[in-house]
Amino acid sequence: SEESLKAINFYANGHYFRLGDVAEVKRAYSDPPQPMFRFNGKPAVGIAISMTSGGDALALGENVKEKMHEMAAELPLGVELGLVADQSHVVEESVGEFTKSLGEAIAIVLAVSFLALGWRPGIVVAVAIPLVLAITFVTMEYFGISLQRISLGALIIALGLLVDDAMIAVEMMISRMEEGYDKISAATYAYTSTAFPMLTGTLVTIAGFVPVGFAKSGAGEYCFSLFAVVGIALVVSWVVAVLFTPLTGVALLPERIKGHGSHQPSRLVRGFQTLLETAMRAKWLVLSATAGLFALSVVAMGFVGQEFFPKSDRPEIMVDLTLPQTASIKATDEVVGRVEKLLAADPDIDHWSFYVGQGAVRFYLPLDAQLANDFFAQAVVVTKGHAVRQAVIDRLETSLAKGFDDVMTRVTPLELGPPVGWPLRFRVSGPDPDKTRSLAQQFAQVLGSDAAVRNINYDWNEPAKVIKIEVDQDRARALGISSQQLADTINSILSGSKITQMRDDTYLVDIVARAVQSERADIDTLRTLTVSASGGRRVPLDQVATLTYQTEPPLIWRRGRVPTVTVQADVVPGTEPAVVVRKLDGAIAAFKAELPAGYSVEQGGVIEDSAKAQASIFVVFPLMLFIMTTVLMIQLMSFQRLVLVLLTAPLALIGVAGALLMSGAPMGFVAILGVMSLIGMVIRNSVILITQIDQHIASGEEPWSAVISATAHRLRPILLTAAAAILGMIPIAPTVFWGPMAYAVMGGLMVATVLTLLVLPTLYVAWFGIKAPAESAAEPIESVAEPQRLAA
Repeated sequence: SEESLKAINFYANGHYFRLGDVAEVKRAYSDPPQPMFRFNGKPAVGIAISMTSGGDALALGENVKEKMHEMAAELPLGVELGLVADQSHVVEESVGEFTKSLGEAIAIVLAVSFLALGWRPGIVVAVAIPLVLAITFVTMEYFGISLQRISLGALIIALGLLVDDAMIAVEMMISRMEEGYDKISAATYAYTSTAFPMLTGTLVTIAGFVPVGFAKSGAGEYCFSLFAVVGIALVVSWVVAVLFTPLTGVALLPERIKGHGSHQPSRLVRGFQTLLETAMRAKWLVLSATAGLFALSVVAMGFVGQEFFPKSDRPEIMVDLTLPQTASIKATDEVVGRVEKLLAADPDIDHWSFYVGQGAVRFYLPLDAQLANDFFAQAVVVTKGHAVRQAVIDRLETSLAKGFDDVMTRVTPLELGPPVGWPLRFRVSGPDPDKTRSLAQQFAQVLGSDAAVRNINYDWNEPAKVIKIEVDQDRARALGISSQQLADTINSILSGSKITQMRDDTYLVDIVARAVQSERADIDTLRTLTVSASGGRRVPLDQVATLTYQTEPPLIWRRGRVPTVTVQADVVPGTEPAVVVRKLDGAIAAFKAELPAGYSVEQGGVIEDSAKAQASIFVVFPLMLFIMTTVLMIQLMSFQRLVLVLLTAPLALIGVAGALLMSGAPMGFVAILGVMSLIGMVIRNSVILITQIDQHIASGEEPWSAVISATAHRLRPILLTAAAAILGMIPIAPTVFWGPMAYAVMGGLMVATVLTLLVLPTLYVAWFGIKAPAESAAEPIESVAEPQRLAA
């Protein structure tokens, strides 16, 4: 106990003393304090619980809440339990939202099937969808792929693709039965005519996601399950479409399906034939217009907003407080107390937690973790919902800007995707730290010239005042004093030395001895401190060392072993960092041109991270193209037809650019994933159409008529699958994360449908030099079905 320590006797200079006569003995917390944790304005002890690999987040959350309820009844008065962050609740809401979106997408796809095909064919497609999803879920479980944001989104993406297979098989059976064939023959034809073209399309579509699966970056790791789930779903979909769907069709379709007659195509088909033949006769005009639209879309992409990953839709916001780097943790805690009064007065805040002297624990995977520093504090503020989150951010920013001039404050929502932190970052490097800091301050003025830039700061701040002790080594050696003795003596005076430990119940408490505050705060007092010399003598410190006040950087960052100051900043809401950098390109280039030799400025932040993520994808592009071209060559067995297919794939960019511009959605990492899936869809339809044309020509049909009849034969399947895929994206279009991808796919697929039905046949005719017959262009082809009967 403290009393027993005070009663300890010790001998000095021929006299005995009690410790309590010459020293103050008291029980206290560590000084300077360790990082502190506060919950709703009260001191607290935080416990972070991490789930084991393969665990169930929902079950963990329920178990923890149940245990907290049990413990709450046994706690002493004044001690409370609070839930700071509940990941299980977030997971439950997220999975519930995406499950709802998946259900809506399935309902939309089924509605398209029933309305377009009729109830019996619609049931055939309807049965295929849950079967594919069930097998996909089992396979995901086998490979350890859990249900989370990315995997659920991948299922929605795959839904539009997997229904494509079933619709193609059913449509092929119906078309054959309308020609008079029985169900068995129609099912056999559906398998023999579509199995391998669909397999080619499936493999090509999966290949489009290869860059995501093999990208060596944080973004690639974050989105890997997208590649895995889409690949699994598409392979399962193909197996079901070529084996199960024909069998289901035989069981559920009627014995006979009344067609429009061998020589009477439907009004839709007749109108389409006329339009297609007109386009084929004006092939050079159509192809020139398409090329012009593609060039225009490339230019238009420059006006589409750029983004890495969007902000999260979670209710939490992060509040960062950065004091001058010389500030103590006590000063930081005082500022935290003032901020907590603001938080307590806000009616839209549910609860908050403050980490003083350190950043928040990683309660959320993409959290930008902060280093522990006495001058830093971070709060996790949980608002009462996403709807009020931005209003809380605005109020906090206004209040902090008015009442905390001496503190650098930052209020941000959580991020999605790999953590980025400050969206704008530039690294100023050079051999001399002082010169580097000076150049960084000048560069900050360049950034500040744009009104969209705010909260400019540095990872090096003002120099700190230090006491420099220069030891006269010759004098010290003569007195028998080592540098280590000096260091130990000064450390025991200023910070204190641990002498021993005292047991307090089950705990060991350190006993620390140090000088009183008055002897630790004045440099003149420090000079009079004595150190032990040889022979038991005590020598004043100023006889062996010179003490002076100086300034030096409290923290030095190096990059590539070169001192580096990072200038970092936010942008105003609604502004893309890439847009700001483009506006400042000229000023930044001029600043770089005037830098002394050996100094440089490099770009970092969200733009660098986005470039790294995209580079990690593009570096795998050659592998993707190799797989695609190999699969296509095996299917088409023609280099010219391979080129035809590859020429049509990029043209979907026309629709992507238009959709993103009209919706205001940015082109980010997720939208790029949508473009990749779109390329697979376009190639898939192109392969099947070219194969159909070749089959018609091989059956003996005149080439010009074969192009028209084969395209007309694919009209309904292409329109149906496009409608299903486009409408299936509607449920995820309003979401923060998947919205840009949904708009890109919907717009691109609309244009891709036109390209497949009009531009590809026109390009086929022009490429192979197929001439139009002498008949009038307005006369429709008499029969779409007859060449198929010959092919049988």
